[in-house]
Amino acid sequence: MAVRTVPGEASVALPEAGEKLFAPSAARNLEPIADLLALIAPQPDGAGGPRPRALEIASGTGQHIVGFARRCPQLEWHPTDVDPARLASINAYSADSADSGCNNIAPARQLDATEERWPEDLAAFDLVILCNLLHLISTPEAKALIRGAADHLAPGGRFVIYGPFMRAGELTSDGDRAFHAKLSSHDPEVGYKDDFDVMDWLQASGLEMVEVIEMPANNLALVARR
Repeated sequence: MAVRTVPGEASVALPEAGEKLFAPSAARNLEPIADLLALIAPQPDGAGGPRPRALEIASGTGQHIVGFARRCPQLEWHPTDVDPARLASINAYSADSADSGCNNIAPARQLDATEERWPEDLAAFDLVILCNLLHLISTPEAKALIRGAADHLAPGGRFVIYGPFMRAGELTSDGDRAFHAKLSSHDPEVGYKDDFDVMDWLQASGLEMVEVIEMPANNLALVARR
């Protein structure tokens, strides 16, 4: 994935104590996303087998993965990111959560999810979650990411994409129109993706759409299943 900067109006990570970074948007949207995941997350098989595995693409600061792991303790969570500073932040948050008894987060792994082929040693996952990234990458990168996620989704597994979208080709709020314009003027390759286009890309990757969920702040969650 090309290293991209974002305009000042976009949410960015702020330095916290030590290696931790803090993103205000992640703090705001954590609870509604975690509520959704708690409803759709897989459960253990009841036969004493391993925990179901969950992958977060582009985990960013690490705030989300800790909240998700606490809300869905039955899952083994695997955070990833492409940026070394964010990997360090993720592990710092995870270490604090482990000290408080949350021990279901694996060490953060470097992953460029927009590569055509993901690492061969990356196993299948029962749940894959992506938050607030599609509008910050190009259309070819978004398509490659979706193909990679689909290839690493276990049978019956679910892929959740959360963020802002065009709705049938239209931007539906003044805030979305202004933000999309700012993103596109800053980098013509990025900007809001259309919800129907993304659903087409999911289906072209072999996934079945399950539902489209309205989320706070005019965001959507697209849920697909292998």
